[in-house]
Amino acid sequence: MMSFPQYMEQWENYTKQFEKKMLSEENINVHVHLEMPSSDQYESVLQTRLSGNDAPDLYTLHCNNLRVYNDAGYLSDLSNEPLADMIYENVKKTVSIDGKLMAVPIESQAWGVLYNKAIFKECNLSAPETLTDLKNICKTLKEKGYTPFMLAFQEQWVPQLMTSLTLGDIVSGKIPDWLERMYQNKGSYKEVREIFDVIDLIISNGTEHAMEQGSETGAADFALGKAAMFVQGTWAANTIMTANPEMELGVFALPINEDPSCTLINLSTSTTLAVYPGSKERELALKFANYVLDENDSSALFQSCSFNPLAKCHKYEVFPWVTDASAYVASGHAYQDLVLPSSVTDEQGRLLQEYYVGTVTVDEIIERLDAAFKTANKLK
Repeated sequence: MMSFPQYMEQWENYTKQFEKKMLSEENINVHVHLEMPSSDQYESVLQTRLSGNDAPDLYTLHCNNLRVYNDAGYLSDLSNEPLADMIYENVKKTVSIDGKLMAVPIESQAWGVLYNKAIFKECNLSAPETLTDLKNICKTLKEKGYTPFMLAFQEQWVPQLMTSLTLGDIVSGKIPDWLERMYQNKGSYKEVREIFDVIDLIISNGTEHAMEQGSETGAADFALGKAAMFVQGTWAANTIMTANPEMELGVFALPINEDPSCTLINLSTSTTLAVYPGSKERELALKFANYVLDENDSSALFQSCSFNPLAKCHKYEVFPWVTDASAYVASGHAYQDLVLPSSVTDEQGRLLQEYYVGTVTVDEIIERLDAAFKTANKLK
């Protein structure tokens, strides 16, 4: 059972390939029954099936739900399966619990700062590795008549992206236990105060009237060259490339300090495939799980779904901006998307809007975010 009906045709074809493979190579006559409930009903249908002793042999789920499903006994350990050696290490971490691989990653996303490669080439610039590099880039761009950053803060989730990237950098690069301690009410945003060094740089080198600019308009204006960089995910690529099909779009990791080991791409895995441990056809289910990352056939499947490469077996041409981000992942310069309480994430966005218009200070932001985290912990 899978959660993306928009890819029904691709996965139906792939299950038929699996059936033929099992018959020709192992003389097993297999029939795969593929179910794809609508996305808005999927979660409730899956939970009903799992709790009602009617579990599918394999099923998809979001990686953020892995621990909950594992605690309920609904996941098989895939650590010793051949597929485990295929997955990039940083991607593997997103689908692992306590060092054990608990699902097959399928749909992943790697993102950072979008930038206009043509403008960078014209100004003889390259992707930054440190905060000083980024400061110098901003200086050069302004000298050449370009606005460094596109700012579109009308929707609070957009400025929040700055927090997402900078927190991921500093936590993964310097303070790996910060998030765990925040959930225990033993940490503080004071420890990550330096994220405002790059946030201040972005805001002071950005387009004007950010609170009047929405994300779609910002993406279109960025595509037309009104700024050289945009703190926005690769999900904006469709809007950007529609506005300017000739755009040379690239992605780089946002630096926060002078330590290149903290300059990392945000890596998240949305859709994963799990094997139900109580399956009556568990051995065949495991064979199918391995087939998803098959050395010969997986690339065509992932390419047909426009999924990002996430394993050594994936050798296919992707969009240039995906190549940029994937290179960081493949070289180990990526971090797993931090899972914060949704109320805290929302508060970060609201506070950065206020910070932009000058109604709060950094000290006030720290105080309010610490309080928001503690409130969220009480509601768990």
